[in-house]
Amino acid sequence: MSVTQASPTDTDLRRSIAATLLPGFVGTTLPAWLEERLRNGLGGVCVFGQNVESVAQLRALTDAIYAANPDAIVAIDEEGGDVTRLYYETGSPYPGNAVLGRLGDVAYTEGIARRVGEELRAAGVNLDFAPDVDINSNADNPVIGVRSFGSLPAVVAEQGAAWTRGLQSAGVAACAKHFPGHGDTAADSHLELPVVDLTPEELRERELQPFRAVIDAGARTVMTSHILLPRIDPDLPATFSRTIVEGLLRGELGFGGVVVTDALDMHGASGERGIPEAAVLALAAGCDLLCIGTENTDAQLAEIEDTIVTAVADGRVAGTRIAEAAGRVLALAEAVRADGAAHAVAAPGGAGAVDPADVRRALEAFDISEHAAAWLRAQHGRYSVVRVDTVANIAIGEAPWGPFAEVAAGADGAASAFAANPLLVLTEGDRPDLALAAQSPVLVVGKDNHRHAFARAAIDRLRAERDSVLVVDMGWPSDDRRYADIATFGASRLVGRALIELLDGLIELLDGERTS
Repeated sequence: MSVTQASPTDTDLRRSIAATLLPGFVGTTLPAWLEERLRNGLGGVCVFGQNVESVAQLRALTDAIYAANPDAIVAIDEEGGDVTRLYYETGSPYPGNAVLGRLGDVAYTEGIARRVGEELRAAGVNLDFAPDVDINSNADNPVIGVRSFGSLPAVVAEQGAAWTRGLQSAGVAACAKHFPGHGDTAADSHLELPVVDLTPEELRERELQPFRAVIDAGARTVMTSHILLPRIDPDLPATFSRTIVEGLLRGELGFGGVVVTDALDMHGASGERGIPEAAVLALAAGCDLLCIGTENTDAQLAEIEDTIVTAVADGRVAGTRIAEAAGRVLALAEAVRADGAAHAVAAPGGAGAVDPADVRRALEAFDISEHAAAWLRAQHGRYSVVRVDTVANIAIGEAPWGPFAEVAAGADGAASAFAANPLLVLTEGDRPDLALAAQSPVLVVGKDNHRHAFARAAIDRLRAERDSVLVVDMGWPSDDRRYADIATFGASRLVGRALIELLDGLIELLDGERTS
C-alpha cells in the first residue's frame, strides 16, 4: 500500500518560510516587531552600517537577537577594505582585496581574514558576506573594482580560498560572492540588471575558478548575483535561475551549503517585479537564505510570507523546497554555534587601530609611476589638495575613505600635516574654480578617476595649467594609468594612512622600488 506524505500545515509552512528570511532594519537596537519575529523562527538579521555605532553597541544588539532566537543568523557585509560595516564611521583598518591580491601573500591574506573574523565573532556576528571572489576583468566595473582580488582567475582563486580559511578559522561562516561572477559588467545591479554575455565554457575557464577554490576551501555559503547570462538562461537573472543555482552551483561545482541571495531590494532583482515575487522566484530556483534589504518592516515581511504561501498553494514552488531551504539555514546556525564555542574570542586588543606593519604592506601594493616618484622626491609636504568626490556605489556607502578618513579620525603627526594643506573638493555638477587650488604643486586624490568625465576634465585642465600635478587613484585604475600617477588599489583608512606617510616622506621611496 502506498503512503501519501501529508502536506505541511500552514503553521509549519510559515515557520519554514520565516527561517529563510534575512531582513535588515532601521536603528541600533532591536525593534519589538523584529524581536517577535525572531521568537517565531525568523532566520536571522542582516546588519548594515547604519545599525552600528560601536563594537560594544553591536555586541549588545547581537545578544538581543540571540536571546530572541538562539538559532539566528547574524550577517554583515564586512569585506575588510572599502566595504566595511564595523568601521562604517571611521573607515577600515584593513587593506582590502585588491591590495591583498597584488601582494600575493597567501599567509598574510589568511591572517587578515582571521583578524576580521575574530572581531566579528567578538561582536556576535556569525556570517560574513565575504570574500568577494569576482574577477574584475572590466576596469570600468562600477560596483566591484577594488573589492576584487584581481583580474586573473588564479590570483582570485588563491586569495579567495585563503580568505575563506582565515575567516572560518575564527568561527565565522564565509559567503563567497557574487555567483557566478559579477566582475565582467559595466552596470551596477543595485540600480539595473547587468547582462554578462558569456558562454558556459567561458564561465568555466574564468569566473567559476574562484568559486571552485572557495568551495574546496570549505566555504559554508555562496551568494548569488542579480545578473542576466543570456547564453545560459535568457529569461531569468542568476538568483532566479534554477539552471544556474541547481545546475551550475550545486550540480557542477558540488556545493552543498547554504545559497544566499544578494539583497532582493536591488533593482536587478525586484525592480520589475517587487520583493515578494523576487522571494518566490529565488526559493523556486534553489536559494535558501533570502537577504531582503536594508530598511525592512514588519508589514513588508508579512507580505513576503503571504506571497510565498500563495505560491506554494498555486504549485509555483513546492512546500518541500521551502522545508529544504529552512533545514539548510538551521543546519548552518547549528554549525556556526558549534564553531563559536570552539573559537570563543574576546574583543581583540587595539581593534580599529591602524597597524604600522599593515601600512608598510599596503604601500608595497602601490603602483607608482616614474613621474610620481620624481614628484615625491621634489616635494616637502606642502601642496594644494584636490579631492574628487564621486557618488559612492551602494555597496560601499558613505564610509570615510583614503587619507580623509585618517584625518577625520583625528590622527596626528603626518595626518595633521596633510590636513594643513589647502583643500578643494570637486563633485559632479559643480563648476569649481580650480584657481582656488592656488598653491603649486597640486595633489589630486580620487577613486576610479577614468570612469568620471568631470574628474577627467578637471585633471586634464590642472595638468595643462600647472607645472606640478600628481594624480592618485584610490579605486581601480584604467589599464593605461592615464589618470593614476599613483594607483593604491583601495581607499580604506589603512591605505589612506600609507598614502599620507608616502607623501610625508616617512616611508623611504628607493630608486626603482615599487615603480611601474
